[in-house]
Amino acid sequence: VPVGKATLGRIFNVLGETVDNLPESTGDEKLPIHRPAPAFTDLETKPAIFETGIKVVDLLAPYRRGGKIGLFGGAGVGKTVLIMELINNIAKAHGGVSVFGGVGERTREGNDLYMEMKESGVINEGNLLESKVALVYGQMNEPPGARMRVGLTALTMAEYFRDINKQDVLLFID
Repeated sequence: VPVGKATLGRIFNVLGETVDNLPESTGDEKLPIHRPAPAFTDLETKPAIFETGIKVVDLLAPYRRGGKIGLFGGAGVGKTVLIMELINNIAKAHGGVSVFGGVGERTREGNDLYMEMKESGVINEGNLLESKVALVYGQMNEPPGARMRVGLTALTMAEYFRDINKQDVLLFID
């Protein structure tokens, strides 16, 4: 799948093809979605807190830098709103990037998220390379095997920014 700055501000399917009706991605760099995990000795051993910029989260349930967080809740309780705030905060406060993998999303949900990101400035339509997020979707109408690999496609894009660009990256799989 394509990786690097050419993925920012764009919407991809599981195969790494753009589905946003914009000209095809110009990025030359591609990586396979199945790769070996990093060596255990390369992992960060010192725990550090990731400052989200959301006071209630930072105080009551701080997130560990480099860790994994499960965000569970019923329909309509604000999970997507929290995701939007986290993406916005890492982009503006930390200069990092985010990758969002929507597994089995409805078309309307994906479109709403894209429009909100454009309005907040996380996706810069004038210069996509200035954007701070890449979106990967496997919609409800796609076969289960394709939806299953959306997470791997998003992970591959996020690992590139972490390993090659040495950037802070938030990876969301919804």
